[in-house]
Amino acid sequence: MKPRTRFTIADLFTVIRLPLAVAFPLVGETWRLVVLAVAAASDLLDGFLARRIGSSRFGPFIDPVADKLFMAVAFGTVLFSGQLTWWELLGVLARDIAASIAFFITTVRGRPSAIPARAGGKAVTVLQVATLFAFVLGSPLLRPLAWATAAVALYAIWDYTRAAAESSRPL
Repeated sequence: MKPRTRFTIADLFTVIRLPLAVAFPLVGETWRLVVLAVAAASDLLDGFLARRIGSSRFGPFIDPVADKLFMAVAFGTVLFSGQLTWWELLGVLARDIAASIAFFITTVRGRPSAIPARAGGKAVTVLQVATLFAFVLGSPLLRPLAWATAAVALYAIWDYTRAAAESSRPL
């Protein structure tokens, strides 16, 4: 097995989302669309590159941080626009909130662990991005996409919880 490097090209695509998170609420609608497209593309590329050419020690830490920061800022922008309510956004971000709490608890307990990405989690990410595109484009699908995202997020939380319980059982 090849030793992990400190920083890879996959990490660069991940780190790009940090300034994009800062830019999202500050730019106009056209540029917001560009920022969202670049952020979504970087999220796809970082995982692909990490699997293809290898990951670093930094990657598994910074990727979820960049993902959650971008989503929090972007959906905070949606909240301040008044186009969705706080409780709709709570549903849209439920999976991210649950994952952040789980990470914090396992880290404090001194037993951090990772559960590989699952289909439900990937579906939530796709729906979150679709919801953001609906927001930026002023689509009437914004609210239905938000509700669909919340429903899939609840399923993903259940699925990850089940997977975590199974992985912690003694053999």
